[in-house]
Amino acid sequence: MMETGKSEYSSQNTNGANQVYEHIPAEKFAFAQMDTEIRDTKLQTKSRGYFADAMIRFKKNKSSVVAAWIIGLLVVFAVLAPVISPYNIKKDKDVVYRNFAPYIESVAKLNIGIFDGAQTYSSANDLNLQKYRGIAQETGMDPLLEITGTEVTYVMERGQMVAKNFYKVKVNSYYRIGVVNQNVSYDTFNKIQQFQDETGIQVLYPVVEQKDIYVKMSESEAKSVAVDANIWYQCSDVKGTPILDKDGNFKPAYCTDIKKAGPQDQVAYHSLRIAGDDGSYVYSLAKSGSVSVRVCYYNYYQFQQWLADGEYNPPMYIFGTNELGQDLFCAIGIGARFSLLFALLVSAINLTIGAVYGAIQGYYGGAVDMILDRIADVLSGVPFIVVATLFQLHLAQKVGPVVSFLFAFVLTGWIGMAALTRKQFYRFKGQEHILAARTLGASDRRLMFKHIFPNALGTIITSCAMVIPSVISSETNLTYLGIVNLSSFTGTSIGVLMEQGQRAMTTAPHAMFFPAIFFSLLMISFNLFGNGLRDAFNPTMRGAEG
Repeated sequence: MMETGKSEYSSQNTNGANQVYEHIPAEKFAFAQMDTEIRDTKLQTKSRGYFADAMIRFKKNKSSVVAAWIIGLLVVFAVLAPVISPYNIKKDKDVVYRNFAPYIESVAKLNIGIFDGAQTYSSANDLNLQKYRGIAQETGMDPLLEITGTEVTYVMERGQMVAKNFYKVKVNSYYRIGVVNQNVSYDTFNKIQQFQDETGIQVLYPVVEQKDIYVKMSESEAKSVAVDANIWYQCSDVKGTPILDKDGNFKPAYCTDIKKAGPQDQVAYHSLRIAGDDGSYVYSLAKSGSVSVRVCYYNYYQFQQWLADGEYNPPMYIFGTNELGQDLFCAIGIGARFSLLFALLVSAINLTIGAVYGAIQGYYGGAVDMILDRIADVLSGVPFIVVATLFQLHLAQKVGPVVSFLFAFVLTGWIGMAALTRKQFYRFKGQEHILAARTLGASDRRLMFKHIFPNALGTIITSCAMVIPSVISSETNLTYLGIVNLSSFTGTSIGVLMEQGQRAMTTAPHAMFFPAIFFSLLMISFNLFGNGLRDAFNPTMRGAEG
């Protein structure tokens, strides 16, 4: 029996059994929007472009985001470091403060163990400690920061075993310089006095003569001994063993013969005197057309600044100095500027040449591909280091070291980019959307750079990002090895700084550490950043939640 309003019919299935089908009555059907035009509704969400979609995926790669921030900070450092630093690496090269540790006077006074210019000596003896005490007493700047260990060694002296103490000490390398001998003109001598009177900073210290130091020798014997400028007290031997009074104090050996000071109408001393000076100590010795003086180099350093630009400040080297006496903080910034700009330029040139060359190979294939590939094979067989060396020996004389170095990178650097682009074109040129565009009459140029190239863009951009650290690494290695010298153009480079630091690594590890850590951070960050770009620009990930 059928229900009202429904009809049914039966049929046999493949097994011969009857199946019953119900028919929906006609009155159940109704036209939707019969009198209304149907249009596409507006998208409720904002459309997302290719690069916006890639950026969303890139942000989800935390390591790549961190690497991008590190690269950004390193770039900011390269831009701002030479601006922030009070020194210019081409002008400010201190011949005394070479390979000195990081130092900031205000921080050093806090005694917290950083920026104190500390240098460790493992075999200081009793005479060294006496010398440090002498510097501290004369200048008020104690170079001895800490004695970290003592070792007793027995040595043979005059047929007897004698115990000798050796100390492991931390010393403020800037204070350790103490006082140095200096020959200055009459005018400079008077300007130093003017500086002392205006600032209250004692630069000049009383002069000493050998005969006054080595009182147990004849005058002729004493004159044959080279005098350490920091020995201002009487000594019993040429080693510098001090003669102490009954209270254990030094006996001053300052010159008191005013006749040796020079013409009083030109070099009369009328400025600050050290404590205990009743006016009898002499602060200069006459020379031919100049005067010989003893200056506290720490304060003389400030006088030189005052003489040059009217300002004076104690040494402030955040990263210390290199072997040329340059501010390492500023030098790394200058070197990083060149390395980054040079790498970006090489990467852009190689991307342009390689993309066009590889696109022609991959798109046309056949004989064109074979001929172009053989040309690339020939060029790729030439060792890069040979090219760079020959260009520096011959081409650099005509166009300069930087341009010849650029030619060396461009000569073969685009080959890898061309091979990558060629492979991507072979991969995409046979796909349906490319065939459809060709059928609709798209030109070869449009097919290559409008339809195929964007699909290969992710891989190419990733490769381009990886070229940058590769160029920086090659440039650093070649300058480190001394094959290429860019200092005449850039002032310095990361590779040059590392090469300089390597020579002083045992005594001044900071000179190697800071350029090396900058270089390492740059390489690691670019690698992680490139991996993030590779995933973000992968066309197969388009629209994926990642």
